[in-house]
Amino acid sequence: VQLQASGGGLVQAGGSLRLSCTASGRSFVYDAIGWFRQAPAKEREFLAAISWTADSTYYADSVKGRFTISRDNAKNTVYLQMNTLKPEDTAVYYCAASVRLSGRSSDMAYWGKGTLVTVSS
Repeated sequence: VQLQASGGGLVQAGGSLRLSCTASGRSFVYDAIGWFRQAPAKEREFLAAISWTADSTYYADSVKGRFTISRDNAKNTVYLQMNTLKPEDTAVYYCAASVRLSGRSSDMAYWGKGTLVTVSS
């Protein structure tokens, strides 16, 4: 499966963006999907994950209450709604697929190409 993150861009602090993660090659309907980000000179950071049935979600404390993960398996797409964005949210955002719901990079079997989010102050 190939994953592609999209929806990034430039937004002012306090604004919102919705990222999408779409799959090609095969359906990822049976995969849990996670969102991660990596800012310049920083390690990759877990943000949120969702089970394939969408009945379980898992968030990092740094984004809990501001970011919401959801999925539409009919469209083979997972979303990350990001609200109240801050300059420190500036990073390249990636989606990844895993067999089980997880926030660990090492559990991810497939990674998508990232999308850049820039939050201006």
